[in-house]
Amino acid sequence: MEELDFTRKFKLGDQRDLEIKTILTTVYQALQEKGYNPVNQIVGYILSEDPTYITNHNSARAMIRKVDRDELLQTLVKYYLTH
Repeated sequence: MEELDFTRKFKLGDQRDLEIKTILTTVYQALQEKGYNPVNQIVGYILSEDPTYITNHNSARAMIRKVDRDELLQTLVKYYLTH
């Protein structure tokens, strides 16, 4: 087997951002399916950290609670400023 003699870079932040995007997309869809205004509900959750803003439908509430609120805000701002 050939030995690799170069340094590899791993960007774990990019992977975590992708996970957060997937969670946020799933939560958005669950809120929409239940007839809520997803943007208003997600903003309410971010401002208050009250999980009742997020529906239990499709395990959305459990999913969003896996993401720290500061991490969620950081990812949203970074995405907004780079796109």
